[in-house]
Amino acid sequence: MPFRAPIGEFRFLFDHVIGFDGIAASDRFAEASPDTVDAILVEIGRLAQDVWAPLQRSGDLDPARMENGAVRCSKGFAEGFRALADGGWLGLSAPEAHGGMDLPVTLTSAMNDMLSAACLSLGLNPLLTQGQVEALAHHASDDIRAMYLPRLISGEWTGTMNLTEPQAGSDVGALRSRAEPLEDGTYAVSGQKIYISWGDHDFGGNVCHLVLARLPEAPAGTRGISLFLVPKYLPNEDGSLGAANSLRVVSLEHKTGLHGSPTAVMEYDRATGWLVGAPHKGMAAMFTMMNNARLGVGIQGIGAAEGAYQQALAFAQERTQGRTVLEGKPGATGAIADHADVRRMLATMRADIFTARAIALSCAAAIDMAEATGEAAWSARAAFLTPIAKAFGTETGMRVSETGVQVHGGMGFIEETGASQFYRDVRVTAIYEGTNGIQSMDLVGRKLADGGEAAFALIDEMQALAEAGRGDFDALAEPLWQGVETLREATEWMVSQDDVNRRFAGSMPYLMGFARVFGGFAHLKAAMAEGGNGPRSRLAAFYIARLLPEHVGLLSHAVVGDADLYALSLEDLGA
Repeated sequence: MPFRAPIGEFRFLFDHVIGFDGIAASDRFAEASPDTVDAILVEIGRLAQDVWAPLQRSGDLDPARMENGAVRCSKGFAEGFRALADGGWLGLSAPEAHGGMDLPVTLTSAMNDMLSAACLSLGLNPLLTQGQVEALAHHASDDIRAMYLPRLISGEWTGTMNLTEPQAGSDVGALRSRAEPLEDGTYAVSGQKIYISWGDHDFGGNVCHLVLARLPEAPAGTRGISLFLVPKYLPNEDGSLGAANSLRVVSLEHKTGLHGSPTAVMEYDRATGWLVGAPHKGMAAMFTMMNNARLGVGIQGIGAAEGAYQQALAFAQERTQGRTVLEGKPGATGAIADHADVRRMLATMRADIFTARAIALSCAAAIDMAEATGEAAWSARAAFLTPIAKAFGTETGMRVSETGVQVHGGMGFIEETGASQFYRDVRVTAIYEGTNGIQSMDLVGRKLADGGEAAFALIDEMQALAEAGRGDFDALAEPLWQGVETLREATEWMVSQDDVNRRFAGSMPYLMGFARVFGGFAHLKAAMAEGGNGPRSRLAAFYIARLLPEHVGLLSHAVVGDADLYALSLEDLGA
């Protein structure tokens, strides 16, 4: 079955779960009327289905490669990117002053979801450019913004981010790249960076690199890092491409998946760069791009899950094998989708995609409400939900795509079906933009540093819905209420711990437990919107009966502390 963009799902979530009406009612986003939003979803959905989805397999079978020092991309990728750029979609949430549409991030998130489901390898490219646009809009000089933003927004140029070095992965402060100030106000940037997604391509135009490096006499650690914009070609005053800059692609990584996405080792040899933001404040500027990317990566996981689910569902409806209790009864298909365990797998995939999507879109909606209202509470909610959206979205991508292989049975292990590609492609999303473990540490560390104010505000909202659902929806609302109480107790424990390592020891189970309870909240909202009678109501009953109870074990794990971890020595672990 060809990929089908889940436009109806976005409409439902916008209307009944994440509160998009509040965004559209604001003066800031008054242009985001229902008709406008609907038209955009339809057009992007058509692009994803008709233009991008056919590129999924070709990107895997015809990977990006180096030829005579130049990067050659998968067949059809340039045309797919151009179709996106020509539609103006790269600038969906970009500043109108530089050619963007200035529409809500929530809408861009729905777009990225559909594009990732259609072809994750190609979808990485616009995601990086979107993040660079946001970083430059907030931190670059007027001259840089005037030169680069219109061309990035139009897709004439593309953007990357360069953080990692061989000796400096998650510990960015250990980087060694250097930048020497020159008399003309530019900087000579030197160093090597690895894992640079879309570090080069043959789409034409410029490739604009945001590079972390140290100035002379810079302090040690992250306090001494500055950010530089280093383009592949030095632009002339009119924006045309001038001389090639002193940088090159050393090689492309040989990866488990995402074969259509060129991941480069980049070398800078006194390349000309421009400072973005203040000296030694590069991490603040880069974090603007990274936070944008963390939500985007969570959405990549959800998109990959959607693609894997659709393929598994189609296969399960067609594949005949064995007999079931439904044989000869109304609704029976005669296919493996009638088997109880296969039905369980499909329902789990569908329910978790709904949960992950609700979390990510709620995070995006909080970003939009913060922009529209200026209220600190919305900013705090967006910050709190970002690590959950990134980690749970990518964990869902991995679990769902792995389950998709299982649904296919032996055929899932055969490359020709394409089932395993979803898992190979999505696996890295749990690692990049900060591993999921780092996301969970951020959640229980920085994001609870307010005494849990943002967490408890969300917990109170979930509990209020559970109380409102009592009576007509008691079978769903009561388990959610109990789950929220358990989550509240675990959050109180986290906040009470002065030793942050005790929090870290249970941070990942806490994050996943929070997501599980939030899922019950989102599913209950959906069921109440349908009046308890509809496909999402039946899915909510499945989720709350079978998946929500996982929060008990997760949150019990979260509050154990760290003593038992370190009681196990490395010798014990190797015994």
